[in-house]
Amino acid sequence: MRLKSDIWVKAYVRRSSMGGRQAYVVRHGDDDAGAIYIRINHLDGTSTLFGPAPASLSGLETDRRWIAFFKGAPRPDSEVDLYLEREFRTDPDLWIVEVEARDGEHGLEGWLADV
Repeated sequence: MRLKSDIWVKAYVRRSSMGGRQAYVVRHGDDDAGAIYIRINHLDGTSTLFGPAPASLSGLETDRRWIAFFKGAPRPDSEVDLYLEREFRTDPDLWIVEVEARDGEHGLEGWLADV
C-alpha cells in the first residue's frame, strides 16, 4: 500500500527543515492520492523541478518515485511556473512543494526513478 500524499508531503517538508532548507506547500492537492511536484528554488531566478515518475515503472504501486524535468537542469522560474500551470489544468488535485536551496539540494536520494 502506498503512503498517502499528505503524509508523504508532511514528512518531506519536515525532513527538509531538519536539513536546514525551508520547504513550503505552495499548492495543497488531494490528501490521498494527489500527484506531488517538488520545486527546488535556487533563489537566483531559476528552479529545478521534480515530478511523479511514469506509472509504467515497476515498484510504483507501493512506493513513490520522482523524475527530474528539463533533464535535471535549473530553468528560469517563469518556465517552471508555466509548466506547473499546465499540469494543474490537467490535474487540479496535484501538490506543489517548494524548497529553498541555493545549492540545489533536493533530499530525494533513494526516491529518484531510473528512467
